[in-house]
Amino acid sequence: MSAIEYSIDSGGAADFSADAARPGDLDQLRPLPRISIHAFCESETVQRLMERCGQDRRMAKVSLRITGGSIAAAANMFASVSTPNLIILEAATEPRSLLAELAPLAEVCDPSTKVIIIGRHNDIALYRDLIRHGISEYMVAPVSMADVLTAVSAIFVDPEAEPLGRSLAFIGAKGGCGSSIIAHNCAWGISNLFSTETILADLDLPYGTANIDFDQDPPQGISEAVFAPDRLDEVFLDRLLTKCSEHLSLLAAPSMLDRAYDFEAGAFHPILEILQRSAPVSVLDVPHIWSDWTRSVLAEADEVVVTAVPDLASLRNTKNLFDALKKIRPNDKAPHLILNQVGMPKRPEIAPNEFCESLELEAAAIIPFDAVLFGNASNSGRMIAEIDKKSPVAETFSQMAHLLTGRATIKKARKGGLGKVLARLRGR
Repeated sequence: MSAIEYSIDSGGAADFSADAARPGDLDQLRPLPRISIHAFCESETVQRLMERCGQDRRMAKVSLRITGGSIAAAANMFASVSTPNLIILEAATEPRSLLAELAPLAEVCDPSTKVIIIGRHNDIALYRDLIRHGISEYMVAPVSMADVLTAVSAIFVDPEAEPLGRSLAFIGAKGGCGSSIIAHNCAWGISNLFSTETILADLDLPYGTANIDFDQDPPQGISEAVFAPDRLDEVFLDRLLTKCSEHLSLLAAPSMLDRAYDFEAGAFHPILEILQRSAPVSVLDVPHIWSDWTRSVLAEADEVVVTAVPDLASLRNTKNLFDALKKIRPNDKAPHLILNQVGMPKRPEIAPNEFCESLELEAAAIIPFDAVLFGNASNSGRMIAEIDKKSPVAETFSQMAHLLTGRATIKKARKGGLGKVLARLRGR
């Protein structure tokens, strides 16, 4: 996440900000560019608000510093150091005195530095005076995190820029639960149902199966992109893509063990940026490992889909995964849960309703075990809907395509205790 330096020395104050952003409030905001922001907070509440802003994934490139202090403290600090790209000031000053209080700061600010003020007075004359004197935005408390990030975005993100595509990350709660085949079918469904240009990126470099599932054998793929980030641009990406259907392209994994695939946290960040600029939808098939780079990919994605099977290991892992994602994605919607391979003969299972009640959520989809259908699709290099368009599983993938592209919603999550299922885990 963003580099945040805290230097808080102010005391508490009255509640001066709105509640944290609701999931979905920030969905349309683009990630902020690599800028520096210094916030001066007079109240503890605005300090906490700025801390929450710093934890948001859209601030990943931003260097944010938060200091307890007034406008005078800002003027005193920047008299001896250069000013950042943006200064955010909390001010309780009366309207008639605010411009005079800002004067010493104006004398030491670089011409390119922008200023946002969070004030307490809803005064249109004051707002006009501040804008006329070069203040970028004046916001009246209480303000929410969405208000602050929207104001920053309005200053630093080009409104004429091409819209970014949405990234959908799929990961399994354990190995062998079918996350990859679900990702591939959802990608195919989105591209086919809505005629939307979609890129499927297989991030499981040593063992990826997207090339098999689509009956492709591309000479190049994602490894060329991740190992040569300096060459990566839209033209280079286009050469690495393999066409799977009219609107679906594949960035295939090498699926070879000729080298070790150890990556640092930001290794896939350039690829994700290019994908978002290249297609309206990018589907990320994330392998079942927990490392810095997979954690980073999941943190940056617009939507996360977790696939589990109805057993105790999956229940434990799903709970841990949802808890971890809530921490690294505090302002985003909860991941979608897909229960797969339900009803496998002779396998003891946790009932889907019991599985979901234990996690206090609803499954976005429940897919029955069907070895013949999935086996035939995999062996022939085709998707489920191509094998049997009228099957219930094909309909489920169609519904998921609608859900993940915002064309449908699932029912409100059900409340429930952790219950006896997690108790069984503790017992073991």
